[in-house]
Amino acid sequence: MAMTAQLTESALTAGDGILRLAPTWVPRSFLQPGRRLKLHPSDYYALGTHRGGIDERWFASATVAANEGAPDDEGLSYVVHDGQRFTLRDAIAEQGADMIGDHIWDTYGRWPVYSKFFDNMGPIPHHMHQSQEQAALVGQEGKPESYYFPPQMNAIGNNFPYTFMGLEPGTSKQDVIDCLDRWNDGDNGILDLSKAYRLKPGTGWLIPPCVLHAPGSLVTYEPQWGSDVFGMYQSMVDGRAVPRSLLTKDFPEEHHNNNEYLVEALDWDANVDPSFKDSHYLEPIPVADTSAEGWVDRWIVYGKVAGKQLFTAKELTVDPGKKCTITDGGAFGWITVQGEGTIGKLKLQTPAMIRFGAMTEDEVFVTAKRAVEGVTIENTGTEPLVGLRYFGPNAQPAAPAVGAHKQ
Repeated sequence: MAMTAQLTESALTAGDGILRLAPTWVPRSFLQPGRRLKLHPSDYYALGTHRGGIDERWFASATVAANEGAPDDEGLSYVVHDGQRFTLRDAIAEQGADMIGDHIWDTYGRWPVYSKFFDNMGPIPHHMHQSQEQAALVGQEGKPESYYFPPQMNAIGNNFPYTFMGLEPGTSKQDVIDCLDRWNDGDNGILDLSKAYRLKPGTGWLIPPCVLHAPGSLVTYEPQWGSDVFGMYQSMVDGRAVPRSLLTKDFPEEHHNNNEYLVEALDWDANVDPSFKDSHYLEPIPVADTSAEGWVDRWIVYGKVAGKQLFTAKELTVDPGKKCTITDGGAFGWITVQGEGTIGKLKLQTPAMIRFGAMTEDEVFVTAKRAVEGVTIENTGTEPLVGLRYFGPNAQPAAPAVGAHKQ
């Protein structure tokens, strides 16, 4: 760790509080990659077909992916400096509050959130993520999450650009128990009890724990809590059987065969909410009217989960030849989705194609101190420079509430 401490200090000095991150690729054995992550076509199965195709890229992550057979560092972001690599998690452990701010360090002692691109050819099973209390029973963290569908990543919608969310009002718990009882009969029919929403690039959703959802086939930017727990409630998707172990893996073992318990784990009122869209749908909201200056910053993820602001995100667009200085209330992870330029002392370049294991210049982590003091972003290219950045708990007290886009 002494070497990590020296490297972290050196990297922070060189980048003036901004760290260069390498791409972090994550496979899923039960899904089919959508092939829009800019990974080289030959590399989507670079980890082997037994591990599954690469359908996710994680950003500024100190969270390990919960994949069977995965190495211990799968999902962790690596800082790259002066030819050396070390994890962002270790850098944060060394620097503490200087990296992520007093509030987050004092409360959590770690960077408790992460974001990713999620990219599949078709839909994934109707599932939920456990609450903090439920996940703690198996030694894990709960997982609220959010979605934003970047237009730059969604020139094509793939096979099913719709997401089933929640359950139709009037659905009973016994209806869902009956579905779980039919697990080995083929399609257990749980989607018959739900409603699909058409996904629109440039919009998003906020999804609390214990709410069923079956994400569709748009590339999704997902700021979320630093956990990888889930329970799949759908027995077949796209003609493929879903192992029941993916339903039960993050519940206490003594309840794995208790379908009533598994249904009671759902937040029932939230799932059958007749105003579900009004409670969860997001559209971008400008932070301020700066378009005359050649740039615009927009809220893309906002709102609270159970009364708490756990994560937020913004989308910054800078016109060619323009620059701006932005200030934020906390550290953030940044990914560039269009154009080229600079962020502080570091170059930004959106890649057209990435080889597995290769370095890019599209991702950085900005420390809390640098974010509060201000970061200058300049567009040195001929097209708009667009970056997405996400924040941890309580970093943005001025963020809007869900539904504010209607005002």
